Amino acid sequence: MKVLLTSCGLETAAIENRFREFLGDAARVKALFIPVAAINADAIEVLPKCMKDLLKVGILKENITVYDLHESISQSELNKYGVVYLCGGDTKYLLKRMNENGFSKQLLQYIDEEKGTVVGVSAGSLIFADNLEGNLGLLKTTMKVHCSEEICEPIGMTDIHRKETIYLGNTQALVIEKEKCCII
Repeated sequence: MKVLLTSCGLETAAIENRFREFLGDAARVKALFIPVAAINADAIEVLPKCMKDLLKVGILKENITVYDLHESISQSELNKYGVVYLCGGDTKYLLKRMNENGFSKQLLQYIDEEKGTVVGVSAGSLIFADNLEGNLGLLKTTMKVHCSEEICEPIGMTDIHRKETIYLGNTQALVIEKEKCCII
């Protein structure tokens, strides 16, 4: 399992470097870019920055596929991607779309079978936490993103099964790798 849950994507060198470690040879990686949650002006405005996250680590533009969840994708097709990047925006809308077309189950299988790395940004991270009914259930607790420095999590190991809310600042990521979980 290789999952990076963030408020703002690859915002720091530490987050970017961890992502690069997960990737291996970035020029050979295919990425599935999911901008579906971006249904308001603020979220739409951030989409180019999200795409730039993938490009700046060396993933080639021609290896990035934009997937809007309007059509289904087979598990075997999903498994061809080394990265699934879930953009921010409206968490409820994203989760609803994922659950309606069965992508939630496929993504969890992709994660369980360690087919690649999943990056969540804001809403793309919150779908894994216990914030909304029908969430993906990776975390058994609620999570808050875009938190102020005063309340965000300390850097270091944390328990993936913890019950207390996780507070992520804009320059932080929750890294889940197998059963290990840490804040960077």
